[in-house]
Amino acid sequence: MLKHLKFPALVTLTLSAGMAFAAPASKPQDKPAAAQQATPPETPAEKQIRAWHILTDGVQDAKHPDMRTQALSALSDLGSNPKANELIAAAMKDPDLDVRSAAALAAGKTKSRTLVPPLRKLLDDQEPQVVFTAASVLWKEFHDHSGEDILDAIVSGKRKANPTLIHGAQHQASKTLHNPAALAKLGVENGAGFFLGPFGFSITAIEYMRKNGTDTARVTALELLAEDKSQNTRDDLMDALTDKDIGVRAAAARLLGKFHEHRYATAIAPLLDDEKLPVRLTAAAGYINCNAAGGAKK
Repeated sequence: MLKHLKFPALVTLTLSAGMAFAAPASKPQDKPAAAQQATPPETPAEKQIRAWHILTDGVQDAKHPDMRTQALSALSDLGSNPKANELIAAAMKDPDLDVRSAAALAAGKTKSRTLVPPLRKLLDDQEPQVVFTAASVLWKEFHDHSGEDILDAIVSGKRKANPTLIHGAQHQASKTLHNPAALAKLGVENGAGFFLGPFGFSITAIEYMRKNGTDTARVTALELLAEDKSQNTRDDLMDALTDKDIGVRAAAARLLGKFHEHRYATAIAPLLDDEKLPVRLTAAAGYINCNAAGGAKK
C-alpha cells in the first residue's frame, strides 16, 4: 500500500553532527527574513542622537551615582553647550553629595558662566564638601568671590570641608579624599582638592583606574602632546582610539573632539559601542564636539 501513497517533496538538511532530517523544500525565490529586512547603516544624525542618549541616560541613571559622575565629566567637555549645561545644573540637585560635588567641578570645566547662578546656590548646601567645592570653583574658574566668607572660615578652622553626618546618613569613607599623597603620585591635581575625570569622582575614580589597569602616565603624555595640535599628534590620537588601555582610548576621543572637526567624528563613532561605559560617555561628548556647528569651543 505504501507505494501508492504520494509524499510532498523533501529536502535533506545535514547537521554539523553528521545527522540529517527532512524539511519541506523552499521556493528558490525565498530569502531569509534577515536578508529581506537588513538594517540600514546608522546615519551621522542618528549617531548624534545616540550620543546624546548615552550622556543623558548616564547622568540620569538613578541607581548608580558613579555612572552619573562619569557622565558629568563627559558633559563638561561640551563647554557652553546649552543642553549639556542644563544637565549639569540639574545634577547640582542630585541626592548624592559626590554627584553634586562632581556637578560643581564639571561646571568649572565648562567655563560656562550660565552655570554660575546654580553654583552659587550650592554655597547653601547642607554638605561641607559640596559647599567647599562650589566656593573653590567659583573663585578659581569664574573669579567669583561669592564664597569668600566660606573659604575664610575654612582657613581659620571655623568650618570644615570634609563630609560629615547629615540627617543620620554617613558618607562612605571610601569616597572621601583621604590620601592626597596617593593622588599626587598619579598626577591628579585639582584646586578644590577633588578630582573629576572620565572614571568618576575623587577616590572612586582612582580606584576604577587602578582596577582597570589604566596607565595614567600615558594618558598625561597624550594630553601634553595634544597641546601642539600638529598632524603627527593628531595621527597619534587616531591610533590611540583603538588602544587596549581604556584611559588612553577615552583621552584620545576627548582630545580629538576638542579640535571640533567633522573629519574626526567617523573615527570616534565606533567607541560609542565600546565595552567600557566611561569610554562610551567620553566618545559621545567627543562625537558631539566634532559635529558642533562652528566649533563651540570653550
